[in-house]
Amino acid sequence: MPSDQPSAGTPQPGPIVRHGGHPHVPERTHEVHPNVILAVLCSAGVAYAVLSSAVIPALPTFQHALHASETGTTWLLTGFLVSASVGTSVIGRLGDMYGKERLLLWTLLILAAGTLLAAVSDSLGMLIFARVIQGVAGGIFPLAFSIARDEFPPNRVAGSIGLMSSILGVGAGFGLVIGALIAEHLGWHWLFWIPLVVTLIAAAATWKWIPESPIRAAGKINWTAAAVMSTGMTVLLIGIAQTSTWGWGSPKSLALIVAGTLITATWVALEARSDNPLVDMTMMRIRGVWTANLAAFLLGAGMYSSFIIFPEFAQLPKSTGFGFGASVLDSSLYLLPSAAGMGLLGSVTGKIARRYGSKSALVSGSAVTAFAFFWIAVQHAHPYDMLITSALLGVGIGLAFSALGNLIVGAVPPHQTGVASGMNTVMRTLGGALGGQISATFIADNVFHGLPALSGFTDTFWMATGFLIVCVLAGLLVPQARAAATSAKLAAEPSPAG
Repeated sequence: MPSDQPSAGTPQPGPIVRHGGHPHVPERTHEVHPNVILAVLCSAGVAYAVLSSAVIPALPTFQHALHASETGTTWLLTGFLVSASVGTSVIGRLGDMYGKERLLLWTLLILAAGTLLAAVSDSLGMLIFARVIQGVAGGIFPLAFSIARDEFPPNRVAGSIGLMSSILGVGAGFGLVIGALIAEHLGWHWLFWIPLVVTLIAAAATWKWIPESPIRAAGKINWTAAAVMSTGMTVLLIGIAQTSTWGWGSPKSLALIVAGTLITATWVALEARSDNPLVDMTMMRIRGVWTANLAAFLLGAGMYSSFIIFPEFAQLPKSTGFGFGASVLDSSLYLLPSAAGMGLLGSVTGKIARRYGSKSALVSGSAVTAFAFFWIAVQHAHPYDMLITSALLGVGIGLAFSALGNLIVGAVPPHQTGVASGMNTVMRTLGGALGGQISATFIADNVFHGLPALSGFTDTFWMATGFLIVCVLAGLLVPQARAAATSAKLAAEPSPAG
């Protein structure tokens, strides 16, 4: 079956500026091997992904050490999530306009600054502020996708983007294990000192080995649109995140969710009429883009549900009749097959895309993920049931996430790669936030003798199964190669009014 990638490495027509056409872009004096660039990009992605999840198993430690409430410590996740959603889309657009290598370097330095601040923090407020700074670095992924498309030979683009797409899941999975291990044996400050070293090495390697992008998008940043978008997403995510404390029916939760939705809708309306949009809504209407964004949202909801639910399920005492009585560290090990599967699939995604096409990989991966959640919903009596599920999730999510990066890149012209990839990552984050909070609600609403009841977990597994079945349908709507290429070409052409 032919691949559905429309020559992602081949520049499309559009308002772009190349080397020699931009006063601030130096000519390259030497070529860097793609393997070196890929290694640098992957190390940057791993540092961010590990930081995104490493604090989760250590939340009780933070609560005790910083004399904080459970509600207060959850802001270590909420603050990071909100900042990542805003930063990812804006930084992707900045990279398209001012250079991906330059923005990647600054993003890594921002991540390093936030991580250093977290490592020396001695109060919850200071640590939350540091986590907000760290979250901005979500822009690493759209920048990395853009650099791969600009710098790699066409036959290397699909595999490289697929590998980097899988890193967010792989790193987050390993981050849970590493976080539990470090918090138990070294102390919580080391959760940040160790990733700080990796981040600084990645920043230095970026400065030395990643050449500046030869492609630019014309125009300037619409800061009004950026402010409205940031406000809408922030209010919406805070409203969703606080449902675990206030409840979904709380007036405060409903007010924030409705307000965030209305502000975000206002942003969409402003962008649609803008001559200089932050995110081109014409691009967002491309079938290959909106279907990939819908799939990212649904996959994110399923993946983050498993990250949150599996360790908690395993830690519950055997006296509940279903828990495994595992320690914090042991419970995190149940996610290792998932992380390993994502890494394995990410490493061979180029071959899969060339032979079967990224659309087939998305549909197949979503179907395997749906089956994994179905399996754990009906088979959860023994630890090996969770290990089987985890392995299936690694294969399914690894296939699907790797395909998403390539589908987005193939659906848009080169000068829109950063912003399109950024919005796809944001949709994954929004899905994760929603899925995680619904899972928390199911568990909180099903308690027996002071401990979570089995029904709360099975409800979550059935919910995730439903999300992934819809994801399969979204994948079937993704256009084939020729249609995606045509859409990308039309999006690159100026409108008659322009």
